[in-house]
Parts: sequence; structure tokens; C-alpha cells
Amino acid sequence: MPQASADGPPGRVRPEEVRLLVPALDATDPEVTILVPALDEELTIGRFIDWCHEGINDAGARAEILIVDSSVDRSAEIALAKGARVLKTPRRGLGRAYIDALAHVRGRFVIMGDADCTYDFRIIKPYVDAYRAGAEFVMGSRFKGTIAPGAMPSLHRYFGTPLTTFILNLMFGSKFSDIHCGMRGLTRDALTRMDLRSQGWEYASEMVLKSVHMDLVTVEVPIKFLKEPDGRLSHMKRRGWREPWRAGWMNLRAMLTYGIDFFLLKPGAALLVLGLMFLIPLSFGPLALGPVNLSLNTMLLAMVMATFGLSMVFSGFITRVLFDYSDKLQARIEAALPFNRTLVGCLIAALAGLLIMLPLVRSYFANHFTLEEGSIQTHWAIMGLWLVGAAFQTFIFAAMIRALGAVLPRRPRAQEVSEV
Repeated sequence: MPQASADGPPGRVRPEEVRLLVPALDATDPEVTILVPALDEELTIGRFIDWCHEGINDAGARAEILIVDSSVDRSAEIALAKGARVLKTPRRGLGRAYIDALAHVRGRFVIMGDADCTYDFRIIKPYVDAYRAGAEFVMGSRFKGTIAPGAMPSLHRYFGTPLTTFILNLMFGSKFSDIHCGMRGLTRDALTRMDLRSQGWEYASEMVLKSVHMDLVTVEVPIKFLKEPDGRLSHMKRRGWREPWRAGWMNLRAMLTYGIDFFLLKPGAALLVLGLMFLIPLSFGPLALGPVNLSLNTMLLAMVMATFGLSMVFSGFITRVLFDYSDKLQARIEAALPFNRTLVGCLIAALAGLLIMLPLVRSYFANHFTLEEGSIQTHWAIMGLWLVGAAFQTFIFAAMIRALGAVLPRRPRAQEVSEV
């Protein structure tokens, strides 16, 4: 008889919210876990699990099938009868299904997908072979494999997936061809260290983005993408025409969240350099470039650009520290900006800025609270004002980096996760 367990991951879900159903013929010491969420899939779940068994035998792997089920139909009953473990959970979203299941995964390598028989789990050998060869993240690619006629909506195939894949590759310098492919595999260690947070569709982008942040050994394998069986209505269609757009936005939002440094570091550095290119020369007075005369207005614009640029660079590095799974960047920045020397340097820069502002202040009082037009002292004062602001920004950045080092928990290495 199947056994039930109410164990759940501490701090994530309450024990009474999940129930693990174990089949009579349970896999022992699995090398691979096929981990798949299911929501009212009684039409396909039986055939899907048969495919999984066929793929397991072909791959020559010891494997378990773990179905995360939130159905109200017979999906769990069918899966259990076919030899799969079933984790019964409330309906909380696709990403949350993987979060809930992590504590129950026994295999050292996890293969994910859908239970609708659109991903061909009869062919999992390429995933297992890549893992055994040292890959930590194995991404399926429908575009490098085959897509059956009618299997993928034109909007997804020719617009949504290529566009979001291009954006992600541009942001991270990666070379994925299909970031939304649901059939993917990764080591349990990597999945644990990722600490997934996304509750819905956006888990797919979060996982890919974090794999880049973590520098996982990544391999892409071609897959077969099949048309859903007759009579089955996809979850996208069940939720209406707006759901694909909503899912697309959720994935883009995940990219903005986990790849925010792309919009900060390089653009900020460009703004900073461009601003200083004009700010420094103009601090000595008006400047003529051929027929163009540059003076205070240009200098004020350059000061704003340099200020924003420096702020963006510092914010970008803070973001990098937050997503640094090597835990090395924070220490490198601390070494580059020793606290005592940074404090002294910032005080000197701020004092220098105040000193070169003094002539303008003195002139202002001497002229009965009126600024002289075209005075060189105004140019000095603008440069001094930027120096004071830059010194303050630099000190706050150095202090915040140390605060992050004191507050952020140290991320476990792969070996440490394995030992646990």
C-alpha cells in the first residue's frame, strides 16, 4: 500500500500543507529525479509516466519520478499507480511547485518538464550523459531540435521566445537558443544553491539568469517538442488570450530583477566618463571647440551626468555583490577600498571641493549677495560641488559594501551542499 508522509521543508511550507505519497514499488537510491508539476493532467499523466520509464531504461539510470500535484482530478491517483512519487500541494504557481518539492528530491541530478506529453521524456539520455560528463545545468532547445507542426504558437515561436532569448543573451553575454524550454536539468546541489524565489512562470528566467550568475557548467541539448494530445487544453489557453503576454512580462520582469546590473554598470561608466570629459576641462573656464563655445550650462550638464554615472556604477557593484555566488567580489571591493584609506581620501576630496568653492562664496558676500556673471570662480565651485558629492557617494558605497559583508549570509559551495 502507498505510504503518506507529511514532511515539508522547514521555513518554506507548513507540514500540513504537503503530503508525500510513496508508491509500493519505490525507487531506491536514485541517481536522477524526474521532477514535474501537474495540474489536472489525468488525460496525459499515465502516458507521460510510461514515457519516463522508457527514457529511464534507455538512459541506464537509477531514477525516481516525483510529481508535484495540485489537481482536483485523478492525476495523483494515476501517477501513484504508475510508480511515481506524488507530492500533494496547494495551488501556488509553477515556480512554487519546484520550491515545495526541493526537500523531497533524492536524485543527484534533476530533470524538469511538463506532464502534458509535449516534451518527449522517452529521450532523457542526452541529459543524463551531459550530467555524467560534468554538466551542472543542461538546457533543452526546441529550436536546435524539432518542433512538431502546431506544437508551438506562432507568437511564441517567432516573436516571444526569440526576443526574450536575445535580450537575455545581450544582457549576460550568454549563448542560449531557447530560454523558455521547460525541459531542463540541473544538479540538486545547483538547484539548492539557486534558492529559487519566483512563484509562477518567471521561475524559468530566474533559473537561467542564476545559472549565469553561478557560472554553472552549462550544456544545451536538442529536444523534440510535440503537439499536445487531442482533447487537452493548455494552461495558457485555459487562462485566456492575455496569459501569454502576462507570462512574457513576468519573464522580462525577472530579467530586470536578476540582471539589473546590466542597466547600471556599463551605462553608468559611460555617463561618468562622458561627464568627466567635459567637467574637468571646463573647471578651468569656458572652452571653445571650433565654432562651439562651451561654458557653465555645459558644465552643469556634465556634473549631472558624472554624478548619475558614479551613482549607477556604485549601485551596479552592490547588485553584483548581491548576486555573487562565489562570495569573492565583496572581498575584492573591500581590498580595493580599505576603510581607513577610503575615509581619509574622501575627507581630502571633500575638503578640496569646499576650498575651491570658497572664492565664489567670498565673492557672493562681497557683491551684496550677487553672483558675478561669467566668473571663473563659478566654474571652480561647480567642480568643487561635484568633488564633495563624489566623496560622499564613495564613502557611503565603501561602508555599504562592508555592511553587506556583515549581513548577507555566506552562500554554500557545491561541495558543502553535497555534504549536507
